[in-house]
Amino acid sequence: MATWTPDLSRKGPGLLLKDIRSGKDAQIAAAVQVIVAARPDVLVLTGFDWDHDGLALTAFADLLTAAGMDYPHHHASQPNGGMATGLDLDGDGRLGTADDAQGFGLFTGQNGMAVLSRLPLGAVTDHSAELWRDLPGNLMPPAPPEVAAAQRLSSTAHWEVPVNTPSGPVKLLAWSATPPVFDGPEDRNGRRNHDEAAYWLDRLPQGRFVLIGDANLDPVDGDGRPQALRALIAAAQDPKPASEGAAQAPQTGANARHTGDPALDTAAWPAADGPGNLRVDVILPSRDLVVSAAGVLWPAPGAPLADVVAAASRHRLVWVDLELPR
Repeated sequence: MATWTPDLSRKGPGLLLKDIRSGKDAQIAAAVQVIVAARPDVLVLTGFDWDHDGLALTAFADLLTAAGMDYPHHHASQPNGGMATGLDLDGDGRLGTADDAQGFGLFTGQNGMAVLSRLPLGAVTDHSAELWRDLPGNLMPPAPPEVAAAQRLSSTAHWEVPVNTPSGPVKLLAWSATPPVFDGPEDRNGRRNHDEAAYWLDRLPQGRFVLIGDANLDPVDGDGRPQALRALIAAAQDPKPASEGAAQAPQTGANARHTGDPALDTAAWPAADGPGNLRVDVILPSRDLVVSAAGVLWPAPGAPLADVVAAASRHRLVWVDLELPR
């Protein structure tokens, strides 16, 4: 299975569908190549615009089918991204901005999530409507009563997705968190990012599961509060997917200040004036699953697909092969 943030989000509703149907968008073509090269049986996409009728996801899946990678099973329910609240959630005195949506977004469904699968999916449990204030031990900063009564925890979504394999079901615990930056000294985004990971700590099922998605947080480097993510890693198993491309990336600028293994990085941001390369996309299987292989699709410079991978997204596809004993 795999998780990837393909950056397939646009600045307005319907624009992603338009670009997919045009057949002329180089980034979309590169994204198709990346997925076909990885060939995961189950793929969690984060950073993919949602629309009510699922037209963009269906059109994208059709491109994959035409390229030889058929995913007959899909899931994409409405995310919190761009969901209007009518409230001043960020307290800046203005209403109706992208920061006042349940999750940052210029329109309903921006930067949503999706699951594509070659295996049948069971009934999905969507936890995305749960309030931030209701998470035990939450780090939510003080807020007016009307904001606290409306503010959801999930910036995008929290889903439980059963995957029905020949060896029995495996439950995906999928989420995509807000980046722990772009706020002020109250650290609202950093606190929310922490709690989006912490949400799963008391909800790990007894059976086989995989924590999967874009934590938007490096457990070692960069900004943020990594305690909850580290606790999830300790509660599951960490295959530590790595790549030659990340290992060979220049360790200058922000990268030079990092202490984690650069081979484990999954996203490339500017190192000169940005956070540099970070490990933010995770696949953490439960301890009763056997990991046979793991990696990040980040080829070394000059290797086949290196330019395609770089053109597709700032993020790199993370994959883990699991053996499921009967």
